[in-house]
Amino acid sequence: VQLQAYGGGLVQAGGSLRLSCAASGLTFSSYNMGWFRQAPGKEREFVAAISWGGSTPYYADSVKGRFTISRDNAKNTVYLQMNSLKPEDTAVYYCAAARTYYISTRYPEYDYWGQGTQVTVSS
Repeated sequence: VQLQAYGGGLVQAGGSLRLSCAASGLTFSSYNMGWFRQAPGKEREFVAAISWGGSTPYYADSVKGRFTISRDNAKNTVYLQMNSLKPEDTAVYYCAAARTYYISTRYPEYDYWGQGTQVTVSS
């Protein structure tokens, strides 16, 4: 199983980025997909998740209204559109796959992880 996250970069506050995560080696449409992030010196935290069929997104309060998670099961890819970025959004962003019957916000419940992509928001 491989999850390849990309699309990170350096952006000014108020800007936008779109992260993508391409999955292979698993039945993508059977997995709920999530995005987590980890800033230096901080624990990994939940950002957003989406159900296997794409009908149920869920967001951390800190990103609600600014970030949008979506997926394309035909392309085995999950996306995270990030708008109105803030310096506190700076972190390494990870995509993950969970074969749970509910959407989990807890990283131990995710089975597979991507390598992470750096997002840096300057003030």
